[in-house]
Amino acid sequence: MAFFAPPSAVHGRRLVLPPSEAHHATRVLRHEPGDEIWVVDGAGARHRVRLDQAGEGKTVGTILETREETGEPPYHLTLGLGLLKKRSRYETFLEKAVELGAARLIPLSTRYAERDTLRRGRAERLLRAALKQSGRSRLPRLDAPTPLPDLLADTPQPSAGRTFLAHRRAEAGDPSLAEGLKDVRPDGRLRVLVGPEGGFSDSEVEAAEDAGATVVSLGPRRLRAETAALAAGAAVMLALNG
Repeated sequence: MAFFAPPSAVHGRRLVLPPSEAHHATRVLRHEPGDEIWVVDGAGARHRVRLDQAGEGKTVGTILETREETGEPPYHLTLGLGLLKKRSRYETFLEKAVELGAARLIPLSTRYAERDTLRRGRAERLLRAALKQSGRSRLPRLDAPTPLPDLLADTPQPSAGRTFLAHRRAEAGDPSLAEGLKDVRPDGRLRVLVGPEGGFSDSEVEAAEDAGATVVSLGPRRLRAETAALAAGAAVMLALNG
């Protein structure tokens, strides 16, 4: 498991751990001067650091090696999920989406969403913890809660990426996400949008299709919203060899 320090913590070949990370390194894991640790900056760099000074007051090390984009998939995945009534379920989604390689996370404000806010500070701490645990080096971008129409207005052209709307319709005929991913390059850009507990409304689905999104199915079973979003992330990871 790595530690986290933003790019501003690097001064030449010297790196200063933030206080919370210094506490974990010295008090919990008992690291001492001379020990080597890995530090990730969330901007794509992963440093191998030799500790020169270790203590809660100040923990400083020398960067011995830097690796770029460690643990990052070749594609750029945006996962959008409607805000959920239970914050704990949404936080589970955020944590696991990092592990699955998502590059951008969008809390969606939709017709059936029963909440319109997100505990930003706690969410960012969860993302950093998942980043360190998963072996990635780039922290996903977390958007503010975004109305679905605003997001659809920013739907990219086909040449810039694909947008999939995961939605279960009564009538048959929608392709599966796996089928839709066959047209996405391994290094492509894509967005997968999932509704809240009540799903998307008919008008939202229609608007998404008008904006160029492809409606896809995630299978025959009814999934909880956060499960559906994570299943979509896992499908992308496996299909595009992330």
